[in-house]
Amino acid sequence: MRTRIKVCCIASIEEAQLAIDAGADALGLVGAMPSGPGPIADEAIAEVTAYAPPPIATFLLTSEHTAAAISAHIRRTHPTTVQIVSHIDPAESARLADLEPHVRRVQVIHVEGASALDLMPAYTPYVQAFLLDSGRPAALTPEFGGTGRQHDWTVSAEFVQRSPLPVFLAGGLSAANAADAIRQVRPYGLDLCSGVRTNARLDPIKLADFVRAVRRADEDLASA
Repeated sequence: MRTRIKVCCIASIEEAQLAIDAGADALGLVGAMPSGPGPIADEAIAEVTAYAPPPIATFLLTSEHTAAAISAHIRRTHPTTVQIVSHIDPAESARLADLEPHVRRVQVIHVEGASALDLMPAYTPYVQAFLLDSGRPAALTPEFGGTGRQHDWTVSAEFVQRSPLPVFLAGGLSAANAADAIRQVRPYGLDLCSGVRTNARLDPIKLADFVRAVRRADEDLASA
């Protein structure tokens, strides 16, 4: 299976094209957040979602907590996919599925320990995929992603094994550890922001190195 690549914190149409040219399957567009890198205005997100050609997926990262607010954010920005970065009430996840049935929904699970596995059943009926990240949603200033930290991949690997849905892996990824991530976790896709940036700008050399590392790891697994 080919590991999908999602490049997050896209800041402009120029960065979007750079990621697409490098081989990205999806673009992450960060809305307003309490912390972390990469947020851009909703108007800028809408420009990129309108620009990105099929089959490139556009992920809106939203920190909204209610179905109504998430739906409004979707309608302002027009992504193909919404990435819900906080552990919202599953009842709101159900309502969102009714409000936005044609937009793919990805629930972020922040892996702070084995308890992350317990969150899977509550969201599975209402989303199309999970994304495992290294945030701290209960921190004094909540962290919903972009930390550059790697979490416990043994928990992530078990999550992937148990999940009936595709699972993306995020948190501290770069060209240096992409192959290990694929080999240990076997995710559907890898998602990263800071690992392909230099001075907060998308770095074409780091991006090319990351894509090359992912494709080489896929080939190694296929031939094993």
